[in-house]
Amino acid sequence: MQYRRVERLERPGTYREQGARLDIALRPAQFADEARPASILTIATGSNNIESLRDSSGKDVPIVRLEPLLIGSIFPIHGEDRIVVTPQEVPPLLPAALKAVEDRNFDTHHGVDPAGIARALWVDLRAGQIEQGGSTLTQQLVKSYFLDSRQTLGRKLREAAMAIALETHFSKADLMNAYINEIFLGQDGDRAIHGFGLASQFYFGKPLAELDLSDVSLLVAIVRGPSYYDPRRHPDRARLRRDLVLKLMAERNIIQPADAQAAAKKPLGVTAKPSGTYYPAYLDFVRRTLRRDYRNEDLTGEGLRIYTSLEPRVQDEAEHALEHELERLDHAHKYPDAKLEGAVVVTSPQSGDVIAIVGSRNVGYDGFNRALDARRPFGSLVKPFIYLTALESGRYNAATIVQDEPVSIKLVNGKVWQPDNFTHQTYGPVPLVRALAESLNLATVHVGMDIGLAKISQTLQRFGLPRAPAEVPSMLLGAIDVTPMEAAQMYNGLANGGFKTPLRAVRAVISADGKTIRAFPLQVTPVASPETIYQLDRMMEQVMDRGTGKPAHAVLPPNLVVAGKSGTSSDLRDNWFAGFSGSHLAIVWVGYDDNMPTGFTGSSGALPVWARLMASLGTTSWNAPMPESLAQAWIDFPTGFQVDASCTADATPIAVPAGTQLPMKPGCGAQQSNALESIVKRAGEWLRDIMH
Repeated sequence: MQYRRVERLERPGTYREQGARLDIALRPAQFADEARPASILTIATGSNNIESLRDSSGKDVPIVRLEPLLIGSIFPIHGEDRIVVTPQEVPPLLPAALKAVEDRNFDTHHGVDPAGIARALWVDLRAGQIEQGGSTLTQQLVKSYFLDSRQTLGRKLREAAMAIALETHFSKADLMNAYINEIFLGQDGDRAIHGFGLASQFYFGKPLAELDLSDVSLLVAIVRGPSYYDPRRHPDRARLRRDLVLKLMAERNIIQPADAQAAAKKPLGVTAKPSGTYYPAYLDFVRRTLRRDYRNEDLTGEGLRIYTSLEPRVQDEAEHALEHELERLDHAHKYPDAKLEGAVVVTSPQSGDVIAIVGSRNVGYDGFNRALDARRPFGSLVKPFIYLTALESGRYNAATIVQDEPVSIKLVNGKVWQPDNFTHQTYGPVPLVRALAESLNLATVHVGMDIGLAKISQTLQRFGLPRAPAEVPSMLLGAIDVTPMEAAQMYNGLANGGFKTPLRAVRAVISADGKTIRAFPLQVTPVASPETIYQLDRMMEQVMDRGTGKPAHAVLPPNLVVAGKSGTSSDLRDNWFAGFSGSHLAIVWVGYDDNMPTGFTGSSGALPVWARLMASLGTTSWNAPMPESLAQAWIDFPTGFQVDASCTADATPIAVPAGTQLPMKPGCGAQQSNALESIVKRAGEWLRDIMH
């Protein structure tokens, strides 16, 4: 939040540290549901925790919200971004500095200043470099807002004429405020930084009203050439120009010489990277949501405040995980002319809030948003919905034996479809939980054909697939094109107990005067019974413990319980992983844009991204309560026979309908264990009798 440490709390955006106590001058904030004035907060800390929160009167405060982070703007054209500030939000020093450096006669000229042009030319000739410009602030405003940057006589004449016209229709105060909100001050990837309000956040990470003399001088210095004087790329140039601005301000009695000298000794003070980072993929989702209800003119011209569900730390971790793992995978595959691409969607399953979206490995740039627009084969991510449909039929449970054996299906065109397992092996009779955990294709096809393609299609649409899939046998192995966002919508219902909650990025829209004009309430529709979802989720837990998701445990925190499913399309072209904990659902897709084979499976391509991300979030374990109509049973994972939990290393817990009778594994069933316990008990009683 870029609060600054000080000795005395004099204004919002500062804090002081006194031993185990922090005093914070909170900034005023507008939330979706209330406005909070600037206030003082005292935090008392212990060895590793917060012990109390108190206001300025010493009264306990139960909870405190920091002001919302600015993540971007809905801007109209050409990638221009800005934060519009009112005259009351502008420090008086800023317009004074602009006049002193850029337009000394601003208050008296009528749009064009011939004397200023002559003076600037003389100063620049003597200095041997450009130190002053001849254009007035009004001309610069015209150039920035209305015209292009071509240096032609015709354009300069139009610029002068339009500047004079503006001066006749608007007051000097209006023109100065327009200039402060419009002038170009930097570039952040494809996003153009316009106006001092956004520039203050971009360079310093704090509101314009909190800038000190050194900060204001640097921004005024950047006006002359945002690229040439970029303080991050060219700090020495920027510092020389800032110090010149300070000198000119002192010479024109705007500040005291001593203050100018003190400010010149300060470092530039810019953040290491742009603050209030722009998240183009997430904002793309926000725009699409809003355009269902608002015209573009409303979004760009009404001063609306959009409150979203983005969690910046989760977003940063998702970006880092994708970038890091794609670099590693590129190096491992050694395709010098090809770069893997990817997408990540993270949700909060219970609320349906989308809290992070990554649409490309180039996370800061606008472009093709793979999270929303890359429609790729679903692969084995479809299998949980097949097994869910089987559980719903009442004829299957997690221990039901299914056949993993060759299958041939005659298609309507006369051809014969003969799928195969990824390993090119068959495993014979296996329990349903193993078929899902090890992603056995042949067993899945047998189950799917038994249940029926139409019912599986209905299940997929219930959970959010936006269109009916082609009801052909290959759909059972994921021959269904989906986007990562659509996959997240479908898996969200598996992660939250069987409810369809439309994924949302926008929580509220607030007008310029602070009134709520649109709320986006939580919408919940049951799409599956808690009993069947719980059984499936326990099976997906075994995907992580014994199946294709097992490598994730080398990265995840010990004892973290998660459930998930890997997915790989034909010829290893698409790598997927979908998985959830108690508080987060994450979908990862990895592949090439030209559909080239990756050489990786979902477990070796997408899973490492997912695991790295989930390990970084401090997430909670999946721990849904078991419905009363179900009971836990232990089975032998390879065979599906019921066993005692301590009898074999392959003992696996599953959930089945209460009263389900499962065949016992000879020599390892619960009955044998109970008999052994009885013998041991009787032997103990006999020994006690002898000793007495």
